[in-house]
Amino acid sequence: MLGALTLVAVRWIDPPTTAVQAERRMQAWMHGTPYHKRSEFVALSRISLDLQHAAIAAEDARFYQHHGFDWHEMQIAADEDMEGGRRIRGGSTLTQQLVKNLFFGTRRSIVRKVAEFTLVPVAELVLGKRRILELYLNVVEWGPGVYGAEAACRAHYGRSAQSVGREEAARLAAILPAPLKRRPERMNHYSELILERMRQMGW
Repeated sequence: MLGALTLVAVRWIDPPTTAVQAERRMQAWMHGTPYHKRSEFVALSRISLDLQHAAIAAEDARFYQHHGFDWHEMQIAADEDMEGGRRIRGGSTLTQQLVKNLFFGTRRSIVRKVAEFTLVPVAELVLGKRRILELYLNVVEWGPGVYGAEAACRAHYGRSAQSVGREEAARLAAILPAPLKRRPERMNHYSELILERMRQMGW
């Protein structure tokens, strides 16, 4: 109930923090390491279309077709897990990732999955696709202490999210599955795949 009410609130109010951000701060405190959060919430209109499209192409190609869950991608991910295959990204949608970021952090559990399953349809209904994309791009982790597109673009390229180009956008999207380990300048192969997906999607 509280989660649903929070989703109603973030329809209009930008969240000041997320479960993932709180988790990272706690981890830094427990390990005695410095933690500096870089984050600036910006309107979707201030994030380049190239970066919006790259994130969708990389993380959730059927974003505008599904209602929160992409059962096709989930089945592929499950099949590859059973076969011991290596996937570049998982089967979760942007909506699922947003709910996880806001409420649950990075830890996996059955309880979290059940709660996520109930909140994802609420998010789709209450927020709509545009707000989901805006929230996702503003809260997603893009490096140690780096959250959101504006902070990511300034940290990695020294420019605003509105001014990044197509190749830079693809490289940024390429690090989303593992932002604490990957760096845009090393994402040559995967960024090319993302650019090709963007072309196939008419972007």
